[in-house]
Amino acid sequence: MNRPLHTVLAATLLAAALVSPGHAQDRLKFKAIGQPLATGLIQKNKEQPFFEQFAARTGLAIDVDYKPIDTLGIKDTEQLRVMKAGLFDIVSLRVSQNSRDEPTLLGLDLVGGSPDYATGRRVAKAYFDTVDARLQQQFNVKLLGVWPFGPQILFCKKPISKLADVKGMKVRVYDQNLAKFIELVGGTPVPISFADTHQSLSLGVVDCAITGPSSANSAGWPEVTTHQLPLAFQMALNGYAITLKAWNQLKPDQQARLKAAFDGLTEEIWTYSEQLFQDALNCNAGKDPCTTGKKFKLVSVPVGAADGELIRSAVSKVSFPAWSEVCDKSNPGCSQKWSATVAPVLGLK
Repeated sequence: MNRPLHTVLAATLLAAALVSPGHAQDRLKFKAIGQPLATGLIQKNKEQPFFEQFAARTGLAIDVDYKPIDTLGIKDTEQLRVMKAGLFDIVSLRVSQNSRDEPTLLGLDLVGGSPDYATGRRVAKAYFDTVDARLQQQFNVKLLGVWPFGPQILFCKKPISKLADVKGMKVRVYDQNLAKFIELVGGTPVPISFADTHQSLSLGVVDCAITGPSSANSAGWPEVTTHQLPLAFQMALNGYAITLKAWNQLKPDQQARLKAAFDGLTEEIWTYSEQLFQDALNCNAGKDPCTTGKKFKLVSVPVGAADGELIRSAVSKVSFPAWSEVCDKSNPGCSQKWSATVAPVLGLK
């Protein structure tokens, strides 16, 4: 039986009266930029579910409108700018891609600085406060956490047996620090976005490209390459950041809860990334166990002692000198802070 309209209206008004105006106003809505969909499983299985369940994961009355950056029409090099302009509240910060706007960021991930996960964790912890302070000062953005895609390795469509074989080849890179290192070993660095790399390899715009094995698998790079060299150039450290405007809307206890939730997420990603790395190498080469990706038939090139030594020496020989010159110009004292915090972790003087 249909109830009379006045009865329905009365019930609706009563329900509205039971919800206090203050409670309705207390619920916040944040806009968030995520990692590109194309980057694969970390975005799909860890990051997106966290933001979709944001209120439950943080225990805060906050709803998040989460969009991967490759669905927004915004370049991944513009994240700090759009946050400073107040267009988004939280961002899954692509460190290397935004290092032109803020060179200090790249101190997290100098070529050769994080040859393995354990070192990467120590570097991230040592340099966290320096990056946080700089982002707050320059962009009104607070750093909430740092996490890795994992070791960035070499994929080529021509046979290689060692790193020196890239001499004369065009290699896709994603930041200036990596470009300098590729030049050192005789390659020609070509900056290309992740989304455009598959096509660039297919068309011969580049002969080789660098990314993590899981991201490469998700994006189908093994369809257009033949060899993978699992030498870790960088750890592809990324971060989560929030505008100070959004952060300051929260009370101290809410801020603590939010930070704890992001600490939990980044810890999950550190563990998950390490699991994905070896599994993806197996998948790319068509070996078992392969549980997270598609099987291909790449040749896995053994990492020789000379290449391992070359990458370990890269920090002092190439990546730190090249980066410090750029960083000190925009942020005086930048290299001194790195030397005081990160260098001891790496055993450098």
